[in-house]
Amino acid sequence: MNSDKIPLTEEQIKSLLGYAVLAPSSHNTQPWRFEVTDGTISMFADRARALPANDPHDRELTISCGCALMNLRSAAAREGLGVTVDLAPDASDDDLLAVISFKQAEYPARDDAELFKSIKGRRTYRKCFAARDVPTPILDLLRGAAAQEGAWLEVIESEEARQRAAELVSEGDSIQWSSPDWRRELAAWMHPRRSGDGLTVPGVIAPIAQMVVRTFDMGKRIGAKDRQLADESPVLAVLGTSGDHLADWLVAGQALEKVLLSAHSQGLQASYLNQPIQVAPLRPKLQNLMSKSGFPQILLRLGFADDDIDASPRRHLI
Repeated sequence: MNSDKIPLTEEQIKSLLGYAVLAPSSHNTQPWRFEVTDGTISMFADRARALPANDPHDRELTISCGCALMNLRSAAAREGLGVTVDLAPDASDDDLLAVISFKQAEYPARDDAELFKSIKGRRTYRKCFAARDVPTPILDLLRGAAAQEGAWLEVIESEEARQRAAELVSEGDSIQWSSPDWRRELAAWMHPRRSGDGLTVPGVIAPIAQMVVRTFDMGKRIGAKDRQLADESPVLAVLGTSGDHLADWLVAGQALEKVLLSAHSQGLQASYLNQPIQVAPLRPKLQNLMSKSGFPQILLRLGFADDDIDASPRRHLI
């Protein structure tokens, strides 16, 4: 394999970044920023898009950027490009998360290239899933996808553990919704689709929806709804890492996106019930349900979608 870096055209760079930004992110904040120098892409955390109430340590922000990095890697593999990624390369710059360079690959990453087909079709599916079991070989595939990126994925199997996880989700909802700061932050990211980011609400009712969220503690109602979603999900699974620092969060993000794309390739969609991880006192309780050691990073629900839904909006590349 030729290890020499190759310069990419502006059109190639735009194409790669166009797929990178289709990654999921908390509240659809899209908290990434890219700079291009001599065909090398630097990915930065955009702290102006942070969620200090929901994500005080920028853990989920960093995971979101890791998801974008996985999309970029997949798009590059599809173009026959080899990728070299230097994670957190500058200890003096916390915002610089990765530097990505490219080379012509004699043997492209075939698995990553296959996942490219699912980038545009992946959705965050918040509705109830179809009443169908997910076959064990698919679950094994998803476990393998996480392991390839240095993370782990554990399916919550027993009914007792599933019920406890659902209780933690509901408890997390109650704690979050009881916080005026958290509600204000959520309301601030409720945007009309034309804004290109945030949680989409129809433009006509956006001011009313924001006012309701800011004003009323709906934790009990939302908690009951989310608990039902958890109870009825064919699969509840935790994605975790051995450590809990910036590099681990980037690993978690790449593993998460590989799991999501692999799931879509098998006809599945997913969404998140991260409340027990976002609320710090609940995180050890979720970990106690796991057989694996380490740190839970994402609580996923997976299943077969009953219908198609629109993609969340995205900001235009500049």
